[in-house]
Amino acid sequence: MEEAHPGVPRRLVGFFAQGRLTAIPVRPAVRRELLAHLTGTLFESERGYSEAEVNAAFRTVHDDTSALRRYCVENGLLVRERDGSVYRVAAA
Repeated sequence: MEEAHPGVPRRLVGFFAQGRLTAIPVRPAVRRELLAHLTGTLFESERGYSEAEVNAAFRTVHDDTSALRRYCVENGLLVRERDGSVYRVAAA
């Protein structure tokens, strides 16, 4: 059987259909794993992103970009300048 979601950790495959995220996990540990996967695949660690760029990247997988952005900041996966002008992948 061909892998339907290449690169998606096995535990997270059920949250995707046709390359799109169908639901944001409720359980914090699973949600954090999903967010780590998304930030690792959608963003480069060496550059800054505007809010519009972050939204555009998240929109490729899910329409609720503000929730994904907020969860990533709350979970320490993305850091945001105080004025909200630049987002970066948090240092490991």
